[in-house]
Amino acid sequence: MEWKRPNASHFSRGEAMGNDRLRQLMQLKGTSTTDLATLVEVDPKTVSRWIETGRVPHPRHRASVARLLESEETFLWPQLIQDPSTHVASRAEIAAVYPSRAAVPATLWRRLLESATENLDILVYSGLFLIDTNPDLPQLLEKKAAAGLRARLLYGDPDSAVVTNRGAEEGIGENLAARVRMSLSYMSGLLDASGVEIRQHHAVLYNSIYRFDDDMLVNTHVLGFPAGQNPVLHVQRVEGGKLFEHYGASFDRLWADALECSTTPTCSV
Repeated sequence: MEWKRPNASHFSRGEAMGNDRLRQLMQLKGTSTTDLATLVEVDPKTVSRWIETGRVPHPRHRASVARLLESEETFLWPQLIQDPSTHVASRAEIAAVYPSRAAVPATLWRRLLESATENLDILVYSGLFLIDTNPDLPQLLEKKAAAGLRARLLYGDPDSAVVTNRGAEEGIGENLAARVRMSLSYMSGLLDASGVEIRQHHAVLYNSIYRFDDDMLVNTHVLGFPAGQNPVLHVQRVEGGKLFEHYGASFDRLWADALECSTTPTCSV
C-alpha cells in the first residue's frame, strides 16, 4: 500500500518532553532508530536523544532526516520557524537574484561548470541554451566525471504530455519537444560514460535546477513566459540555511522517479 504523508492533525501536540512527530513519523514509515541512524550516519543513541529529549539535530542531519522521512524540517522541529539563525542563514544563501536567465553572466555559468568537482545536477525540460553557449559541455562532463565528478542530467521526455503542454504555454508549440530531442542527441554520447547518468522525467516543473557542488542556479518558471525570460536565484550552501537543501531535495525526488535513458540516438524511452 502506498504511504501517504500525514498531516499535523495525526500527531500529538505534546512535544515538551520529546519529539512525538519524529517518533510517530518513523513508526508510520517503518523506520527504526537503528535504521535512521545508519541512513543519516550517526550513532543510534543520538537518534534516541532526538526522539526522547526533543534535541534539535545538526542542520546537515536535520536535512537528511526530513528527506528520508519525506517531511519538512519545520514540521519535525517546529521551533526552527522562530529560530533567528535559520532566517539569517537562509538570507545569506541568496548570492544574487537575476531578473531573467538571460541576465545571468555567461562567465558565471562557465565558472560554475569548470569549478564543480563532486556533484553536478541539471533538471530541465531541454536546457539547450547550456549546450549552445558551452558546445564542449559533453566533453567537459566526461573529463570531469573521469576525475570523480558525479553528474546527474534530468531532461523532459519529448513525447510526454508535460512537454507538449509546456510548449503550448510558452507559445513555441512542438519546438520545445524538438529542443529536448536536440539536447538528448548532443548528450547521448555520455550514456556510457562512468560517473554520468541521464534520465527523463514526466513532471510539471516549477523551476529548472542547476547544481554545481555548493552553488545552485534556480530558474523559476512563470506561466506564459519561456524559461529564459524568468528570474534566476543564485543559491549557495550555507551552514544552517534551508534553501539549498530544499531545492536539492526536490531534485532528488524527481530523480528517483525518473526513467533511465536508453542507448538510442535520441536517448528516448
